[in-house]
Amino acid sequence: METILSGMRPTGNIHLGNYFGALINFIKLQQTHRCFFFIADYHSLTTHPNPKDLHQSVKTILSQYLACGLDPQKSTIYIQSSLPEVTELYMYLNMIAYLGELERVTSFKDKVRQNPNNVNAGLLTYPTLMASDILIHKANYVPVGKDQAQHLEMTRTFAQRFNKMYNVEYFPLPQAYNFKNELLKVPGLDGSGKMGKSLGEANAIFLVDSDTAIEKKISRAKTDSGPKETNEKKSVEIENLFSLMSLVSSKETIDYFEEKYNDCSIRYGDMKKQLAKDMISFISPIREKIFEIQNNDTYLSDAIKQGEEKARESARKTIREVREIIGFKSF
Repeated sequence: METILSGMRPTGNIHLGNYFGALINFIKLQQTHRCFFFIADYHSLTTHPNPKDLHQSVKTILSQYLACGLDPQKSTIYIQSSLPEVTELYMYLNMIAYLGELERVTSFKDKVRQNPNNVNAGLLTYPTLMASDILIHKANYVPVGKDQAQHLEMTRTFAQRFNKMYNVEYFPLPQAYNFKNELLKVPGLDGSGKMGKSLGEANAIFLVDSDTAIEKKISRAKTDSGPKETNEKKSVEIENLFSLMSLVSSKETIDYFEEKYNDCSIRYGDMKKQLAKDMISFISPIREKIFEIQNNDTYLSDAIKQGEEKARESARKTIREVREIIGFKSF
């Protein structure tokens, strides 16, 4: 059975981009594949989170994972820091990763520009830690967004380099997995780029947002002055609104507003109201389940203990075999 792996940093609430970018795929895949889903608390250390907040952040994400449909009976759900084997493999991969290739990573260069006073080694070696997360379970597929495609390619590079260096065919070369044969990128509400909280709370719609918050965010989404001629090409801002509508609205609704746009009679206010209504209908059942689960400590504890036991078994096997391949032997 092929192995699928995905994870998320505990840096806040899950937003729509997280859900459609990876979670919805994983929820379906757990029915047919060997699935690992983890909370990447090691990764969050690159931004130096408050220790008091870290555990609560992990609990928040775990609650939302489970509410979205991840099943601890079908998937292996665990916390990254519960597996010391991850950091051991991370160290081995750092030994075969080269400075130049790490410095050329797009996300690293972006972080350097955004926060030049926090260019730490963890940011530089982020790709090797991500590779360790994937390779520790010898994953075949990873549901990733477009922004993570380069990291996945580097994981393949490290796996191939390890195999060649030690003359083995041990690590598989993981592939991106997406049901539409393309890496889904959910746009934000600011009119450019992807949806993400790093660009501001107003740019993303979170699964715990109230109905009022959703309405307010969508009403403030950027638009343009409207089409001037029939079948005019959409601006980035309007294309983004249609993209969001395609996630939660019916085909009839989308076709209606497409027709209105093409004949230049579209009213963006009406479109936003409909988008908000459809977004609320989609999110509200998930939000209610999140609040129910996050108050059930017994369920959360049982779910994570079950997942960590399975994850440790897999990780220990990998590290034991990797150590033998490298040449570490017991006397």
